[in-house]
Amino acid sequence: MRTSSVTDVARLAAWLAARSHVIVISGAGVSTGSGIPDYRDGDGNWKRSPPVQYRDFVGSDAVRRRYWARSFVGWPMFEAAQPSAAHRALAQLEQAGYVRQIVTQNVDRLHQRAGSRSVIDLHGRLDVVRCLACGRRFDRDEFQVRLRAANPGWSASMARIAPDGDADLEDVDFSAFEKPACEVCGGMLKPDVVFYGESVPRETTMAALAAVESADGVLVVGSSLMVWSSFRLVRAAVAQGIDVVAVNRGRTRGDDLFAFKVEGECGEVLNAMLAML
Repeated sequence: MRTSSVTDVARLAAWLAARSHVIVISGAGVSTGSGIPDYRDGDGNWKRSPPVQYRDFVGSDAVRRRYWARSFVGWPMFEAAQPSAAHRALAQLEQAGYVRQIVTQNVDRLHQRAGSRSVIDLHGRLDVVRCLACGRRFDRDEFQVRLRAANPGWSASMARIAPDGDADLEDVDFSAFEKPACEVCGGMLKPDVVFYGESVPRETTMAALAAVESADGVLVVGSSLMVWSSFRLVRAAVAQGIDVVAVNRGRTRGDDLFAFKVEGECGEVLNAMLAML
């Protein structure tokens, strides 16, 4: 680690040690170390095609077939991902009393698997499937069994995992892929996550805002804050006079609002900071 980076990490460690109620806002950069790619580059621009929009998913049978086919292929890789060094460091910081709660944009539940106990899943969780008609929720592993039974012989080689747990599949005909309906009411099924163009549930937003506004410091880790649901939390903290600092690679939407930022890979920075506390 460069000398300037050591100085930056020491500043971060001192900032954290001086507070008793720090809330973390985490993003995709925490999970890249787990093999789950992010959507954006260092300038905040899309690295790949933008994810499926909510209106397209609910409005197009073809889009739903494509989504579930990609999800069927990508789910085993996504589920097999293990917590990264950043996840483990944040869990240790919580256990040591330095972090009070995590508000995560990620849908992979890796914070919980690393040992973090107080986590708000801002954008939902991919290990659950929800019926849009009756609201019933199903386990994603069980739904994978239904997908496999409905699509015998379906496979894809050379697939790469995509950020939201599906897979990059090129030149594939999805028209024959069967997508099971709700076993209770026959309704449309969707992963229990917030798609682009879909609103975060009000109760989740209120819980996240309450957590941030009760903090004496907010630490942004691995997020470009390009989506409103997370950026609004930073704005709310700053409006309350709460210091916000960040650990991230590249530009973020909140750069002008941070008290300071440490540029670097999340796991490396957090573990270096842990060694100083």
